[in-house]
Amino acid sequence: MRFHILGMSHSKTRKDYSADAFSQKCRLLCKLLTDRGHTVYHYGTEGSDPVCTENVPVVSKQVFDEVHGGYDWKRDGFLINTENRAYKDFAENSVREIRRRAQPRDFLLCTFGTGHKPIADALPDLIVCEPGIGYEFSFAPHRVFESYPMMNYVYGRENKLLSPSLYDAVIPNYYDLDDYIFSEHKQDYFFFIGRPTPLKGLEIAIKCVEHAGAELIVAGQGEPPFKSDRMRHVGVVSIEQRAVLMSGARATFVPTYYIEPFGSTVIESLLCGTPVIATDLGAFSDTVVHGKVGYRCRTLEQFHWATQNIGNISPRECRRYAEANYSLERVGAMYDEYFDMLHRLYTDDAGWYQRNDQRSELDWLNRYV
Repeated sequence: MRFHILGMSHSKTRKDYSADAFSQKCRLLCKLLTDRGHTVYHYGTEGSDPVCTENVPVVSKQVFDEVHGGYDWKRDGFLINTENRAYKDFAENSVREIRRRAQPRDFLLCTFGTGHKPIADALPDLIVCEPGIGYEFSFAPHRVFESYPMMNYVYGRENKLLSPSLYDAVIPNYYDLDDYIFSEHKQDYFFFIGRPTPLKGLEIAIKCVEHAGAELIVAGQGEPPFKSDRMRHVGVVSIEQRAVLMSGARATFVPTYYIEPFGSTVIESLLCGTPVIATDLGAFSDTVVHGKVGYRCRTLEQFHWATQNIGNISPRECRRYAEANYSLERVGAMYDEYFDMLHRLYTDDAGWYQRNDQRSELDWLNRYV
């Protein structure tokens, strides 16, 4: 199959933009599909370097530097503005370059939701899909959600509880195993990575380490609004630095205080053999098997108990579970099934009623616990 994958105008599709979840998902999706033998065209800012069939720059380095060069994304986050020149160049140039390469029944993958809608609107002959929805507002006729809680939330908000699409799907985020360091040997600190805001639960993590007399290493964009003698803030870290910090931690705190669409930190930590302590909200019901790879908590007392008893969780079991369910290879099989399902819809006159006499298994939704 053939895929046209849209990157971002506000960042680059490469490893050192690790704080941008959108660009990292795009980077890994290009690799996932390319490694599975598909034809993949990536459209992004100059300097992107995804694994793909062809990397097509649609925002020049000059324009990107003019718009974003003076902006400190490590401190202030990313500058996302649909009115700036980088965004407009991205949309206009992507449409032109895709038209040069597109064939009938190609897929257009919009990794930035409604931010890519103008491009999709200009290319009505392609099969349009949003391949990893972790946000509220989407537009594509075919949608992949990051978790079942996210899918059901969006259907409820759209008043589609009685009319959901059978050609949507839930496929989790995916990870390159080479990006993570497994270790059974833990040091005497806990880890937190993400925006240091109350909604990400940083205050809960601080209260837990203070109660336990432990240290908390905090990574991520921006300055924490909380102070503690038990907290050490290290700012934005690279993918390599993140793996080192995660693999050495006793646990990673992910106490998000909202309906988390997925929470990639959970799987990243488990791949390092480090259990997680999370809230019992959102996608964590999908990803955190309570008592097996970590604990889901609702009260501070429960968080304190989890912190003090996290040693009950096996690092090897954390790694085994994450590798079995979230590797590029495992999730790639899920995407193959889904895109084959969509492709058949558009190429078989029988539509939903079509036959598939070649099917030998139906494993794509298996969960390995």
